[in-house]
Amino acid sequence: MRGSRRRGLPVHSVPMPQPRPQPRSVGELFLDRVGRTPDALAFSYPEGSSWRKLTWAQTEARVRAVACGLRALGLQSEAVVAILSGTRIEWVLADFGILCAGGATSTIYPSSTADECTWILGDSAAAICFAENEEQVGKLLSRRADLPALQKIVVFDGSASPDGFVLPFSALEALGQAHDKARPGQFEEVCAAVEGDALATLIYTSGTTGRPKGVELTHACWVSQSAAIEECGILDHEEPSQLFWLPLAHSFGKMIGTAQLRIGFPTAIDGRVEKLVENLGRFRPTFVCAVPRIFEKVHAKVMLGGTEKGGPKAALFRWALQVGLTVSRKRREGEAAGALLEAQYLLADRLVFKKVRDLFGGRLKFFISGSAPLARDVAEFFDAMGIVILEGYGLTESSAATHCNLPWNRKLGTVGPPLPGAEVKLAADGEVLMRGPWIMRGYRGRPEATAEALDAEGWLHTGDVGVLDDQGRLAITDRKKDLIKTSGGKYVAPTELENLLKAASPLLSQVLIHGDQRNYVTALVTLDPEALQRLASQHRLGELSGEQAVAHLLVQQQVQRAVDQVNAALPRFAAIKRFRVLSREFSEAAGEVTPSAKLKRKAIEQRYRATLDALYP
Repeated sequence: MRGSRRRGLPVHSVPMPQPRPQPRSVGELFLDRVGRTPDALAFSYPEGSSWRKLTWAQTEARVRAVACGLRALGLQSEAVVAILSGTRIEWVLADFGILCAGGATSTIYPSSTADECTWILGDSAAAICFAENEEQVGKLLSRRADLPALQKIVVFDGSASPDGFVLPFSALEALGQAHDKARPGQFEEVCAAVEGDALATLIYTSGTTGRPKGVELTHACWVSQSAAIEECGILDHEEPSQLFWLPLAHSFGKMIGTAQLRIGFPTAIDGRVEKLVENLGRFRPTFVCAVPRIFEKVHAKVMLGGTEKGGPKAALFRWALQVGLTVSRKRREGEAAGALLEAQYLLADRLVFKKVRDLFGGRLKFFISGSAPLARDVAEFFDAMGIVILEGYGLTESSAATHCNLPWNRKLGTVGPPLPGAEVKLAADGEVLMRGPWIMRGYRGRPEATAEALDAEGWLHTGDVGVLDDQGRLAITDRKKDLIKTSGGKYVAPTELENLLKAASPLLSQVLIHGDQRNYVTALVTLDPEALQRLASQHRLGELSGEQAVAHLLVQQQVQRAVDQVNAALPRFAAIKRFRVLSREFSEAAGEVTPSAKLKRKAIEQRYRATLDALYP
């Protein structure tokens, strides 16, 4: 009878529920999540030898204290506050506190040198800097005279300085609690006053080709992107939960943090990479975000573990892997595997694959891979074992993700379809162009660089070369600036070759392909220390130092075998004609890789110029 208008009966109208106002800022997104699920688990984090938990209400209390503490220190709207720290719960609390206080967060990798820290703090005009410990504080104090805008350092693990310039994190929280008590309602007012177009995050690019540029991302960037992640349904599975260990200084880490606010899943947070396997078993997450370097290392370790002892066990592993690869390929191509092959796969799964999956906790639905291209051979290896890796794509300039494969719509070798609201097209030369509500507003203080990256129609020129399939899924082939043009006029995509070569042998750790304006392609190769020692042990060679390994015939033969395998599938102009094994891995400390493990090509080629020249007699 609801809604009846029969004569003589009173009409009862039920007011339509009003839609919840959409958050405009990260602060409002955070408070909306707290209001929806105050008692739900938000974070687990290590403290000493044990773990602690925070509900959303408890998280709000600490974020409120940080935000009010920053306002008590005189923080103004859109003033920049930097965070110089590894991934830990205090990083998250500081970030949310900055944003709720109306400030903007700038990020610095803890591996950055004093000069790099000074550059970012100076260019951003940061007023306050959170630092992880006394070591990080020392970097800043050593260059204090070069940082006139810096008013305060807040240290997570450390003590106050006699002059009050360094303040412990606990003291900031206490200051904020007193400030909040004396000014009831100010926290909510300040948070509500933040507009969507206000600066939220200032992330400096990794600087593979020179001084880092500050990428300005607004609150609207993160809010709209989090809505797109929710809308695409990638986390629509029962009780989603994640283990998070990635650097929060990277846009990939920032992206998943705002997605958590939108969707509400719990996160176990621990930036200690050496604890990753242990934590996977402890928390049994349903999804984990990672970078290709992790998958490459796991791939190498599983391959070594499966084959190092030889005999029947190695034969079983190779048989199982071949069965898995065959079934995986047929399933991807929509072919039936057949009863016999399916039965073989079930046996391979029980004897081999399940043991590998159990390393990840047993509840894992998928990994999400980003930050750099994932080698196809590595992706096929995991797919054969029933471990799903959803590769995605994006830039710092696009607030991280614009594309991602989905559990029900994935294709190996691609980064998937665009997220809802993102537009993509290819320029005439194949460069990927993107447009959408979470594209950066520009580079800080760099109008010319901004105009070069963002055209008049709002398209971001990514610098990546790609192709689109008939379903709109994007595949990245290489960086436009990294393409090699041989002296014969042929173009070679170095990243693709590097990934193929690393996947061809677990002994190989890093590869740099060289050959621009040369008459053939060559490679610099580094060795994985663990794989090298296993190889030495297998052949009773004892401990092999880097220099000994470089000269050893067995090592040269192993690398040559991998090169020959890759070359067999390449056109002659792209084949790797010569290589040189180096005595150590490329490192961030030596200025050869970025904090996200990307090769600094020009720096490496300059350092090894004589070695490369010798490959072209």
